Amino acid sequence: MSARVADVMTREVAAVRADASFKEIAAMLRGLRISAFPVLDGDDKVIGVVSETDLLPKEALEAGHEGHGGWWPARRHRAELAKAPGVTAADLMSRPAVTVGPYDLVSHAAHLMYDHRITRLPVVDAGGRLVGIISRSDVLSVFSRPDEEIRREITDKIIVREFRADPALVTVSVTGGVVTLNSTPETAITGHKIAGEVRHVEGVVAVRERMSHPRAPGRQ
Repeated sequence: MSARVADVMTREVAAVRADASFKEIAAMLRGLRISAFPVLDGDDKVIGVVSETDLLPKEALEAGHEGHGGWWPARRHRAELAKAPGVTAADLMSRPAVTVGPYDLVSHAAHLMYDHRITRLPVVDAGGRLVGIISRSDVLSVFSRPDEEIRREITDKIIVREFRADPALVTVSVTGGVVTLNSTPETAITGHKIAGEVRHVEGVVAVRERMSHPRAPGRQ
């Protein structure tokens, strides 16, 4: 997948300052219907992320549930409970923030989201300043690319220009982002190499390789 984060990210980002109050954060989360905000210092650098999960321990602690039947397992929730007395974003936020750069591949952002079990990533420039946000839906948007557009790129850019192969020898079909490459035994090695490159084309969901055997002379 060759798309860059800057191609799909949202540039207008809601964020909070480190001194934002608990009530201010809660109101913004509810009003904007999002689950987390980047937290900025005075230079607009991302220093953390505050989410609904960071705010929940205060409600749970004040409701008196922190010690009931192991509802708060010590190892899992010790850090969260430590945030319960917090009153500002700086007290409540998770740090350091997991971030991504605007010129990183979308596939890299997807890996970070998967590895850290998060739904949104602040996008920062080389100086650590906030320039956007990328969400899971932004990552998945690359798969909305039309099949015919994908087929043309594979044929024109990879088969013809990159491998200098005859497109009649390695034919391409695309359905729902799934690419099928048909080759003959004589072109099987080239077809396999082409398949490796096709997997990185934006919008490709999967690649299937098929080998066709030409009929012997005189056979029907």
